[in-house]
Amino acid sequence: MRDMTFRVHTTSRPGAVRAFVLVHGIGISHRAFARLHDVLAEEHTVHSLDMPGFDDLPEPERSPDVHEMASLLGEVVAGIGEQPVVVVGNSMGTQWAVELGVQRPDLVSHVVAVGPVVDDRHRSALRQGMSLGLDCLRETPATDLMVLTDYARCGPRWYARQLPHMLAYPMEERAGALERPLLVVRGGRDPIAGLRWCRRLRDAAPRARLVEMPGHPHLVQHTAPRAVASALQDFLATETAWLPAT
Repeated sequence: MRDMTFRVHTTSRPGAVRAFVLVHGIGISHRAFARLHDVLAEEHTVHSLDMPGFDDLPEPERSPDVHEMASLLGEVVAGIGEQPVVVVGNSMGTQWAVELGVQRPDLVSHVVAVGPVVDDRHRSALRQGMSLGLDCLRETPATDLMVLTDYARCGPRWYARQLPHMLAYPMEERAGALERPLLVVRGGRDPIAGLRWCRRLRDAAPRARLVEMPGHPHLVQHTAPRAVASALQDFLATETAWLPAT
């Protein structure tokens, strides 16, 4: 798939112990992680991605499913040259992050799923659209403007081509196959990633924790970046994982 173009926005921190890879969700872009990127970059090297077909990147001829996209993402992460990374996904980005962790545990030390999708009780375009509409009422006006601008840049066709893959991906099964520690993060007012669903993901994974940010909606990494960064730091401090020999 030679027409698959990724964009990587990097802030390097020489001597940093950790490197983070931040992966946005369906329809949006690296901007959803801009605030968390800046907070993490105070101490760590951080790479925020734009996935193929999103933002203003060219739309590929064929729409890869989650497994294929994660395989391609692995090639990008391997090319960054800093392993293992902490891969952090939001919304559909949590699927790519989890699948990367399953496929390439050599590249990943920890997986973080912020607002994970899709609850198997609501695995339809209609139910997801209703939840998204409710979330828009709970996000700040500035956040809604950012999301709508990103949707316009992505365009409805690529969104529609990727949506079936998001709905079909068995997130709870793949979380159960993870060899790396998993942190599930949700906003307390997130109608997309409900509490019971997030608890199920936590319980499905061999090593997992769940953190809830009271009062925040789906894009909690945007509305509460320092709180999310603090949760990540606590998780990394308490959940040891595979590290390369030194």
